[in-house]
Amino acid sequence: MNSTENANAEGHYKLMVVAIVIGIVGVYLRFADFHYSSIISNIILIIGVLLALKSVFAILK
Repeated sequence: MNSTENANAEGHYKLMVVAIVIGIVGVYLRFADFHYSSIISNIILIIGVLLALKSVFAILK
């Protein structure tokens, strides 16, 4: 598989969409009103960022 086919693979973009949705959930949880909402939202946001970086680096590879 050459680099163009690898960059256009559908799996990379599905992972990016999932990462964006997870990141948005993390941002919206910041406004929730329960005891550990800030900690939980930060963890979810970090997971979304890591997934997004993984997909971006897989596209660039």
